[in-house]
Amino acid sequence: MKAAVFHQRKDAASPPLRVEDVSQPKVSPGHVLLKVRACGVCRTDLHIVEGDLPSRLDPLIPGHQIVGEIVEGGTPELPIGTRVGVSWMGGVDGTCPYCQRGMENLCDAPTFTGYTVHGGYAEYALARADFVFPLPPELDDLHVAPLLCAGIIGFRSLRMAGVERGDRVGLFGFGSSAHLVVPILQAWNCEVYVSTRGASHREMASKMGAKWVGGEGDKPPVELDRAVTFAPSGDVVLTALSSLRKGGVLAINAIHLDRMPEFDYDRLLWGERQIRSVANMTRTDARDFLELAQKIGLRPQVTRFSLDQANDALDAVKKGAVDGSIVIVP
Repeated sequence: MKAAVFHQRKDAASPPLRVEDVSQPKVSPGHVLLKVRACGVCRTDLHIVEGDLPSRLDPLIPGHQIVGEIVEGGTPELPIGTRVGVSWMGGVDGTCPYCQRGMENLCDAPTFTGYTVHGGYAEYALARADFVFPLPPELDDLHVAPLLCAGIIGFRSLRMAGVERGDRVGLFGFGSSAHLVVPILQAWNCEVYVSTRGASHREMASKMGAKWVGGEGDKPPVELDRAVTFAPSGDVVLTALSSLRKGGVLAINAIHLDRMPEFDYDRLLWGERQIRSVANMTRTDARDFLELAQKIGLRPQVTRFSLDQANDALDAVKKGAVDGSIVIVP
């Protein structure tokens, strides 16, 4: 099959991915083989190929927002031909203390799609049968792909921030994940405040109905009940924290931060404000979010790339050159 493969690079100037012919995965017990119909591109993929996350598999086929059709390994519950989604969490051990407490997103021995096992920048992909999600027909391939990580993790971020109906919620950074949570917040009658770099991102946030939109580093004109940071920047974390009311909660939606600056505890954190990190997601998050997405008719803005354009897709994520989400279609 054809795949976009990441090899550990000695020459940082060369493109990170090589499109090449590789062996098609073989079905193993408890797994299904998928013909990939679409795969979303995530900033985490960029962190992997740029070395912000340590290498776990070399060579590696990235991609963890997979829409695929089961072609081998079907079961009575998941027959051949079923269209399913695959996300970042590719599996857990099920036995560690976190799994036993229903906190599988914190599993001690997880499998990560497109990181510790091969992902979906390819014509076929292998996935654990108990970690795929049947997809409703109302959500087409191109527009459901970004929901499988950016959407799910954005939804979990709102949960971690404790968002309640009618809250004032700040979104700091406005990429793929942030633009997907706006319709959810609007369905919950929340006021949305967006702080982000890039004129096109600010214009998009305004068109989507944000009550206020400012530049990176700008504080909203009101105190916020909740905030979520999407940019991998410690400076943005401090801007968001300084915007919270007493008792407010900040959720950091980033698998990697450039740094965490020193800050004034008395001014920024005192008053029972909270900072929470968002780590991965659970299958319950995925099911609840996909049900909600179908109910509210969530349809992300998407730019399509071919598999041969995988490097261009990653570069567009890095430069923030595309509004909304990016999806590779083999």
